[in-house]
This record gives sequence, C-alpha cells and structure tokens, in this order.
Amino acid sequence: MSEYIKLIECPRDAWQGLPDLIPTETKVSYLRELILSGFRHIDAVSFVAPKHVKQMADSEQVLTGLLNSLPDGSSLPEIIGIVVNEKGLERALAAAGVSTIGYPYSISAYFRRANANMTRAESRQLVETLKRETKSAGKDLVIYISMAFGNPYDEPWGPEIVQDTLEWLKGIRVGTVSLADTVGTATPALIHDVYTRVKDHVAGIELGVHLHSRPEDAEAKVLSAYQAGCRRFDSALTGLGGCPFAGDDLVGNIPTESVVAALTTAGAQTGLDGAKLAKALTLTNELRAKFVHNPGAL
Repeated sequence: MSEYIKLIECPRDAWQGLPDLIPTETKVSYLRELILSGFRHIDAVSFVAPKHVKQMADSEQVLTGLLNSLPDGSSLPEIIGIVVNEKGLERALAAAGVSTIGYPYSISAYFRRANANMTRAESRQLVETLKRETKSAGKDLVIYISMAFGNPYDEPWGPEIVQDTLEWLKGIRVGTVSLADTVGTATPALIHDVYTRVKDHVAGIELGVHLHSRPEDAEAKVLSAYQAGCRRFDSALTGLGGCPFAGDDLVGNIPTESVVAALTTAGAQTGLDGAKLAKALTLTNELRAKFVHNPGAL
C-alpha cells in the first residue's frame, strides 16, 4: 500500500520577493485554481509590515476575495498565514480563512537579528505566545526552524541544536514543525542525516521539511528526506521563490512537480491528479512570464 504524503503548496514564499506587485485579483484567481486543482494545504499569505514585504500588503483582501470567489460546494483548504510578531498575529487571527499560523524560528543568531531583530529569548517568548493564542482561537500552529541544516555565518551548528529546539517545541505542545534549509546548501546526505537523527526525539510532532535547491538537485533532496521518514513537504510550482540570501539565482523552492515526480517513483501517494497538476503548472508558468523579469533563472 502506498503512503500518503502531505504537500504544502507555497505561493506566498514564491511571490513575496518579486519586485513587481501582483494584483490582488490575480492572486485570488491563482489561489482559487490551486484549490480546484486539488491542493489541500496552501501557504498563501503573510502578515508583515508592508514596508518590508510589499507583495503581501493585501493579504486580507486576497483572502476575502478568495472566499467570495469559490464555486458553491467548494471547501476552503488549510490556509497558512505567516507572522513574525504579535501585530502580525493579531491580523492573522482576524483574517477570514486563515486556519494555521506559521512562524519562522531561526536557530541562527545572525539571521534572527537580521530578519526579526530579536534575541533568542524574545523569539522563544513569541512562540509561546503564538501557541497560547492560536489554541485559544481554535487555530493550528506550524513552526519553521530556519537554518536547520546549517548556515553560512560561521556560527555554531549541529543536529544537537536542532534536536534541542525540537524538544523545547514539543515541551510547549507545538504539534507541527518544518525543518528549513533556508539558504539551500544542504546536500541530500546531510538532509537524510539530520532528519534521521532528530525524528525520534519528537514523537507526536508532525515533522516536515521546507527545502530550497538548485533544480538539478531537487528530486534527490526530496527522496533523501522521504527515505529518512519525512511525509510532509513544502514546495512551490516551478520552484519559484526561495531565500534571497542564498547567493545563487538558481536556488529556489523545491518545485512541486519535482516532489510529485520523485515521490511517485518511490511509490508514495500525493493525492494530486496529473491533469489538474498540469493545468496548475501552466498557470504558474504564465504568472512567471508576466511577473518574473528573468523567468528562466530560478
């Protein structure tokens, strides 16, 4: 019997760094087509200061438009909204359609200061607040461990640091965690090793991966995580997006089509219909052609 894989489609991560603003109506239409194509878990929006991420300034409007545009009888899938502080949390909890709050918790002090200007203690306090408030509001919470597979800043790193973070998250009853290869430099062997070494310390946590990669390495990275026991994968159609700090224009999100191809070969069940996936891929390429200045470079 084939195993079911949870795929989280990440248009928010794909779009957030694009310099040309995507119109609200275009985002709504695209998200609706993703839902109609069978995607049941979508990292769709973020609630951050518009001066930092202009592309996500219309998150509330996008969600309202999405709810109003779905055909009768269509159900809204899991919608993940990313926050980086308590103000963002307030917006996310008030926004229509958000079922899961996501937060990137960095184990790199340099990256944490650069992105959130927080100490480790302040970031952990925020996570505890997120857990308390999402539970009270009946929402789910996913924590992304940024730099889970190392960092380029010559800071201390090792699987034991990831393990310590996971055990802390388990202790405060966080139920879903994704290990992020933020700069896309982890090899398949390292991904397998880290996931294997930490997974047994977090029984009861749904442990996934959010990987970045050059296109030619994507399937190998997916298979290494799968063979280590991972059954939750973040990805983005065509591999658009990723971390701008990777220092390589070819490093982007793992393409969803590569995830599906790799896992289907391994005998896993992704739950996506091939024809509908092809249509979603066509729509994504059309979006790239219009809003990405160099659509072949990611």
